[in-house]
Amino acid sequence: MGSRTFLIGGGWNRAEVYAPFLRQARGARRIGCLIVDEGDGPARFERYAAALGAAGPACVPVPLLVPLGGRFAPRAALDGIDGLLVCGGLTPAYQDTLAGCLESLPRLLAERGVPYAGFSAGAAVAARRAVVGGWLAGGVPVCPEETGEDLAEVEVRAGLGLVPFAVDVHAAQWGTLGRLVAAVGRRAVPYGVAVDEDTLLAVADDEARVSGAGRVHVVRPGTAGDVVVRAYGAGEVFRVQ
Repeated sequence: MGSRTFLIGGGWNRAEVYAPFLRQARGARRIGCLIVDEGDGPARFERYAAALGAAGPACVPVPLLVPLGGRFAPRAALDGIDGLLVCGGLTPAYQDTLAGCLESLPRLLAERGVPYAGFSAGAAVAARRAVVGGWLAGGVPVCPEETGEDLAEVEVRAGLGLVPFAVDVHAAQWGTLGRLVAAVGRRAVPYGVAVDEDTLLAVADDEARVSGAGRVHVVRPGTAGDVVVRAYGAGEVFRVQ
């Protein structure tokens, strides 16, 4: 598990959620922004660059645009990069873009001392077992259809393994907590966290700390085939297993 991983649940109202990540970036604070480009990549990059600039004026955002269906080549892309922000968009597309470097990217980040931040889709794919979308569990709706990420059944794919738990995002705003509950309840993932918008979960070794405007909802399997949900607010900490 990465010792410097920052998970942002989406949202554009609290630029300060990027600040702990930027403080971890060394050197000139050149922040690579990985975006799966569906045709509006440059415009989307400018939005992330503005948010990063508001959180840390000294940082230098660098666009790392990969066309839809392309693969990310981390070794060359990370040259001269002090922090990596994997941005938001269609989560299955991000998983596909990263599929060829699920082992090498975390290793390179560790070797080079580069912290990882994931925004929305970028947070979801940080997991070892990534919930990439879907709104049905066995044909039963568990979250709004429009949050399905172009998938019907809830789907779990291999992720980067930077954190041991699954991650869902926009939890309170999009109603995605039910999807994570379904994934944990069916034991498709060991346990999970659903992060509200404008909320940061900073993971360091075996500890996770919440900050920002919303809450992080931790979903763990119960003892009788059920699940247990506990919500944590800003300033609260829980252990990572």
